[in-house]
Amino acid sequence: MKIAIVKLSALGDIIHAMVALQFIKRHLPDSSIDWIVEEGFKDILINNPDIDNIHTINIKQAKQKKSFKLLFSEFKKLRKLPKYDVVIDAQGLIKSAIVSKLIKSDRVSGFDKHSIRESIATMMYNHTTAIAYDANTIDRNVSVICHPLNFKVSSESILHKKPFLFSHSNIEIPSKPFVILVVGSTWESRNYPKEQFVQVAQSLKINCLIAWGNQLEKEKAVWMSQQSEFISVLPKLNLDDLKRIIQQSSLLIGNDTGPTHMAWGLNTPSITLFGPTPINRVYQTPINKVLKSNSIVDHFNLNKNDNSISEIKVTDIVKMSKKLLKDKS
Repeated sequence: MKIAIVKLSALGDIIHAMVALQFIKRHLPDSSIDWIVEEGFKDILINNPDIDNIHTINIKQAKQKKSFKLLFSEFKKLRKLPKYDVVIDAQGLIKSAIVSKLIKSDRVSGFDKHSIRESIATMMYNHTTAIAYDANTIDRNVSVICHPLNFKVSSESILHKKPFLFSHSNIEIPSKPFVILVVGSTWESRNYPKEQFVQVAQSLKINCLIAWGNQLEKEKAVWMSQQSEFISVLPKLNLDDLKRIIQQSSLLIGNDTGPTHMAWGLNTPSITLFGPTPINRVYQTPINKVLKSNSIVDHFNLNKNDNSISEIKVTDIVKMSKKLLKDKS
């Protein structure tokens, strides 16, 4: 069976969908799997042995440039792809549904109209999957991918998944133990305060390396390194480098954002800090923990002005970190 999965962005969402790959290969060992993704996220997929081909598209760039010519050029690339037995839109947006429809296939599958925000996308499908919009994000991704392939994946199987992110990076790895701190995200209200991150490092008293993705995050990282002898700033890393260094780390502590979720995909111990977003975006495991503020989250209307993440106590993070580090050693 030839399968195409459309999951264009964002980093965390792609990671949460990638876990399905190993179950496809378990149930359909002779299948071939291609993945269609935005160019900027290609590196998170590379080196995965369950993906046969990665096809990139630059819809985001076309929108930024307001270029219909570039957009049509990108769509034209899709029509040149081989025909698939099934195309699965694992994103549920109008743009991903259009991408899925443009790829040659007799069957285009995606979420049903009650399971996604942009319900008009379902007009592009001839097969749909129903799963509650406020269900666990990983369960939603696995369900929309595996349902059209006629098998189910249990929560127990997901909890015992194999690592599914792979790196060929030769980045230099620091001496262990070391902790990765992920200090940025797409919303400021999702960011744990930098002053409190510094307190965490001061309490742990081990090497804490900050990963950053843009200039603002770099400036924050530099400031933090100036406040603590235990904090260092990593150089600018590509996604393959980041996979490698997170894989080798003793622990990752970070906000609810893509690089933090990489730790789960690598089976690396982690603590994800939640404020305005729901904790059922992730699976908690013996080594992948969460800490959430006391604010109530509405899945259907996230409050970007909810700054409650700062209420998470430094002492709680330190206590949980020390236990995970002890168990790791």
